[in-house]
Amino acid sequence: MKPHAFPVPLPRGALMIDVAGLALTDEERERLCDPRVGGVILFTRNYAGSAQLRALTSEIRSLRTPALIIAVDHEGGRVQRFRTDDFTRLPAMRTLGELWAHDQGRALEAARATGFVLAAELAAHGIDLSFTPVLDLDYGRSRAIGSRAFHRDPTVVASLALSLIESMADVGMGAVGKHFPGHGCVEADSHHDIPVDERTFDSIWDEDIAPYRQGLLQRLAGVMPAHVIYPRAEPGEAGPAGFSPFWLKEVLRGRLCFEGLIFTDDLNMAGATLVAKDVVDRVAAAARAGCDMWLVCNRPDLVAQLLSRGTPEVDSATRARLNALNRPAPHPWLADPLALAQHPPYVQARKKVLAILPTERADHSDMAAAVIGNARPDG
Repeated sequence: MKPHAFPVPLPRGALMIDVAGLALTDEERERLCDPRVGGVILFTRNYAGSAQLRALTSEIRSLRTPALIIAVDHEGGRVQRFRTDDFTRLPAMRTLGELWAHDQGRALEAARATGFVLAAELAAHGIDLSFTPVLDLDYGRSRAIGSRAFHRDPTVVASLALSLIESMADVGMGAVGKHFPGHGCVEADSHHDIPVDERTFDSIWDEDIAPYRQGLLQRLAGVMPAHVIYPRAEPGEAGPAGFSPFWLKEVLRGRLCFEGLIFTDDLNMAGATLVAKDVVDRVAAAARAGCDMWLVCNRPDLVAQLLSRGTPEVDSATRARLNALNRPAPHPWLADPLALAQHPPYVQARKKVLAILPTERADHSDMAAAVIGNARPDG
């Protein structure tokens, strides 16, 4: 299959999938033009340099209209997919929380600079969305979260996250908060295990959900729920939050009035397979619970199963949210990395980010996870 001379007019579907390498194959082009697909998530394996990445995103963008959403997990610290001279090394969010303890004003300034650099460098390479920031509280026990969290205090998390989100918005990029209602209080890593959080609803509402209630939800383009079970907090039979109508429809949409997109975390993670061994059933369960976009990563065979066996119908509200997701604003200084490097606000923000990097230190869980970060979503 040759690349299309003109984009194919197709509304965005609800599946977000990945691609194998540095350029699209004919099979991937055909798959990305399936009307059930709406986005692509990139990994380190999809990156070999600035020109190559821009060519890849340009081709993905050219396949259809509205263009597929191109996303990446690019938070800073160990979860930063692209790491060369083309991308600034970003601090782990805990670094900003530690800076808060010494100088709150400087911490907020550093968060703004980090969000601006993060979003500008991605946008200059044709990427629309980063699954950031992590809004989980830093209880000091989660193997999955570690230094990805800003702080233990929900008010500090909200303040730093809001600064980061607002600076991403200055670039024109939306932010996706994760992992609702909170992943920080469980030790188990949902990539490999099935975490269970035994706290009550009131405890989670007062602590972990507090950042979402402090002005963040109105600024988030999306929210990603946790593959964590909360048996004492959820009425009836509890399941992972990403498959729970209680957490997504009653709490997130109902009590918190969130109107943006709800993304699943990767439906191939261990925390998702508890719901169903069959990927078609997992997608159906996520859709019933209220997820708008379903991520299936690192298993093209399972994507093929989904597309051959069928996916749930996308309702009109979800379709509207998918098609309304904005791309980064077409500022001239985002035309390419060279134009960005000549943009004074970016240059100043980058200097501020580099100035705080010497204070960063990785914990042992982050160091171990970095070894396999190329393959897993780290959502």
